[in-house]
Amino acid sequence: MLELSSTTLVGKGLHREVHVHPDDESKCVKVVVLRGEEETRREQAYYRFLQQRNIDWLSLPRFYGNEDTNMGPGAVFDLIRDEDGQVSKTLEFYLDNLASTPALVEPISQSLIRLKQDLLEQNIITMTLKPKNMVLQQKNDGLRCLIIDNIGNSDIIPISSYIRFFGKKKIERKWEKFRVLLSKKHPDSSVIAKAI
Repeated sequence: MLELSSTTLVGKGLHREVHVHPDDESKCVKVVVLRGEEETRREQAYYRFLQQRNIDWLSLPRFYGNEDTNMGPGAVFDLIRDEDGQVSKTLEFYLDNLASTPALVEPISQSLIRLKQDLLEQNIITMTLKPKNMVLQQKNDGLRCLIIDNIGNSDIIPISSYIRFFGKKKIERKWEKFRVLLSKKHPDSSVIAKAI
């Protein structure tokens, strides 16, 4: 059983906490802390679907299954880290600090454009796209944006997961809402919102 504690905690959402895997620092463990079982089931079912499709995992952390923890079942994923080994920060963090780092506007814009292209090319469906559910991984060759939460399709008949035409339409709709959200919640990111 994995022992999780405040010392392993790296992030917390409304329903789940994210901990560094005690036995493997390249992985993290997501545990439900407040009524998030349904969301977790949906997410894991979609990750298994993506595994069967053999996607390249450029825009998502890999899912490795579940392990028992002292806090209940834990879902194990890649823990996205920067080149220097630090846990990658959320897009929200960078947007909140954009005024002090204007040189990042172009790299962030480019990483988001690549993310959208990858979602379209691989027909990866998300729930709501939010800056707090994305991380920017700083590598020697530049920034890469990955979605770390809110993956999946909640449609009763998830036709967009199977038919690219409908998938593309759904991805484009979600992306437009994301672009509007950036403009409203992060005024400094208006240049990025226009670019993407």
